[in-house]
Amino acid sequence: MSSLAIVREVKVGDRWVGQGLPVYVVAEIGINHNGDVEVARQLIDQAVEAGCDAVKFQKRTPELCVPADQRNLMRQTPWGYISYLDYRRRVELSRWDYEQLLAYCHARGIAWFASCWDEPSVDFIEYFHPPCYKVQSAAVTDLELLRRIARTGRPVVLSTGMSSMEQIRSAAELFDMTQLVIAHSTSTYPCPPEQLNLQMIDTLRREFPCPIGYSGHEVGISTTAAAVALGAGYVERHITLDRGMWGSDQAASLELSELKQLVSEIRSLETAMGDGIKQIYPSELLAMQRLRRVV
Repeated sequence: MSSLAIVREVKVGDRWVGQGLPVYVVAEIGINHNGDVEVARQLIDQAVEAGCDAVKFQKRTPELCVPADQRNLMRQTPWGYISYLDYRRRVELSRWDYEQLLAYCHARGIAWFASCWDEPSVDFIEYFHPPCYKVQSAAVTDLELLRRIARTGRPVVLSTGMSSMEQIRSAAELFDMTQLVIAHSTSTYPCPPEQLNLQMIDTLRREFPCPIGYSGHEVGISTTAAAVALGAGYVERHITLDRGMWGSDQAASLELSELKQLVSEIRSLETAMGDGIKQIYPSELLAMQRLRRVV
């Protein structure tokens, strides 16, 4: 891909995302709403209060996404002891739910988009004219789904967890590189620091001509801030009202205070990175006069 023109900026809605621009910070609501519209509203409020640029949902058709050998497996849930398929149905939001939540996002002044786990879910989300799509790591090798998303002509964020470089290349080739953001990720929830491999941000930047981002699932925020220092122009973290809530993604999610601190640190880092041109700042002059020995 090194022969392709370098395209380091992609427009998502009314914002440009890319190297040297303000980091696009996404609060991943995912399914942490547990199928409750009011919880989803509170999570949107949390993202707005923290200063995030967008929230992201997940959309599935359970009958297509749950493997046949797992559908009747029983599990304890907030709705009782039910099958895995019934649980997946419970956490899905309806069209009416989305209409309410997207109107709420508009009223609160925050962008939204979703990751779709099957082709009918793309059709479902396309009805709402999203500013972009997210390809979750689990779908990197689902070429039919990727082709369906590509046909929408919308910008795409491609996450890269549990994928080889060859698989990432094959997926990226299906999209318009001028509309693609590739996000480094490790699909372990929560992810231990030794598996974050943040240097992959530079590896991806050297391999692909598009903007590079980071989708983190670790505990804490320091390593996500480090991803920004390494060049991530897009950052995504799961959010929750309380990590003690029921759900598989809650433990690797950020509560409000952490989310606010992360956004604050990212904005400080943007200022601190500078332009790489050495200069003597006016604030240094007094110290220079006082401390330097002049021969």
